[in-house]
Amino acid sequence: MKPNQILVPIAAAMIIFCFGARVAHADNDFIVYSPYVVQGQSEVEVYGFSSRDARNDLNGAGGYNISVAHAYTSWWKAEVYIGSFNRNPGESTHPTGYEFENTFQITSPGEFWADIGFLASYEYNKQPGTSDSVEFGPLLEKLSGHIDQRLNLVWKRPFGSGAGGANEFRSSYSISYKTEYNRATFAPGIEAYYRPADYATQVGPILYGELRTDAGNELEYSLGVVFGINQGAPDKTLLARLEYEFF
Repeated sequence: MKPNQILVPIAAAMIIFCFGARVAHADNDFIVYSPYVVQGQSEVEVYGFSSRDARNDLNGAGGYNISVAHAYTSWWKAEVYIGSFNRNPGESTHPTGYEFENTFQITSPGEFWADIGFLASYEYNKQPGTSDSVEFGPLLEKLSGHIDQRLNLVWKRPFGSGAGGANEFRSSYSISYKTEYNRATFAPGIEAYYRPADYATQVGPILYGELRTDAGNELEYSLGVVFGINQGAPDKTLLARLEYEFF
């Protein structure tokens, strides 16, 4: 197997699903992170999701995040989620807390078979009866011509009062085909999410887009839907993201 094909079987393994209990809470981590850091670049981002299902305990789950970020060096980007909101099935949307997230670019593009980064974050949870947590794990990306693949492997560790003793694992994968026209980029693709703690696996089509200005600033967006492929996931979840990057 060639090195640039390694991520494909890994992603395929991700979507081998397991049957079990239904998801009990909304999770707003519907994003596949890139390991790349551009020194001096700032970002403002909004992304959210909304689930649809015939079952009352899954239908209507949703959430959205608002964040700002800045890359202070060529290898470190800091991001603050200034607004995180979730909606559990049958409930109203409510603020859930704040998060301080860091992306570290470990390798230079093309240095190894895949470009590698690392995610580390701290989440303050303001909901009663819940605990704070830290998240950490590798971020991988492989560019092969027009094909872009990303794979995230992330562990979540609750701590503080009421925290359980076990880490929660989740993974996400995307593959897309990039084409460019003048200052615009379009990339149809697929995203997959695997959350064993929620017994939920989802996969579906996504359209990525990017518009660039003369000054080098960028407006990025994505729209898509992921479908549940086991009993623990909603039938479908609508995804939307919008991000403005500037210097």
